[in-house]
Amino acid sequence: RNFAHALALVLKSEGLWSDNPADPGGATMKGVTLTNFRRYVKADATKADLRKISDAQVATVYRRFYWDAVAGAELPDGVDYAVFDFAVNSGPGRAAKYLQAVVGVTQDGRIGPATIAAANGKPAGVVID
Repeated sequence: RNFAHALALVLKSEGLWSDNPADPGGATMKGVTLTNFRRYVKADATKADLRKISDAQVATVYRRFYWDAVAGAELPDGVDYAVFDFAVNSGPGRAAKYLQAVVGVTQDGRIGPATIAAANGKPAGVVID
């Protein structure tokens, strides 16, 4: 229910085209790397394809690689965005472990029923802070 709004917020801080050889992510458009574009949208994509990525394709990558990976749809309002944004910047596994540390469950890097229940058991503001 909150994915579209969370994505809009995240995209405010993501850049446009970047292809800096010193950046380990390589060619990137709107925060989507060529590797992830190939994985989730078009297996034989070129850098030119990535430069023309549509909003729907951007949403597909962010939903599959970040939102779904951190169970965004299962988390409380606000916590969903905070964990999603963390995942975009630091990776889904690290975001999951950090959330698990905050809510006091085993840090295995996968958000499942125990993590979701613990997140729902604390005030969202406390978890976000």
